Amino acid sequence: MENSYRFYRNTACKYFPCHKVKNEEDFNCMFCYCPLYFLEDCGGNYINNQGIKDCTNCLIPHSPNGYDYINNKIMAINSERMRK
Repeated sequence: MENSYRFYRNTACKYFPCHKVKNEEDFNCMFCYCPLYFLEDCGGNYINNQGIKDCTNCLIPHSPNGYDYINNKIMAINSERMRK
């Protein structure tokens, strides 16, 4: 994909890619750190490693559609909180 406000691939980063992936062309660096990390129900593939959320196996923020997924999740949480 082409770099844009939804997708950014930083091949100059010394950690690129920071997760093992099949196709580096689709690796999205837009969210280097996941904004959903602090949510208990983030929807990602994580494990609890002695009380620490280990997101090593989660590729949601690094997928081509990660931007949309994260923004939709944040909007849903905000809408839910506004109703309370």
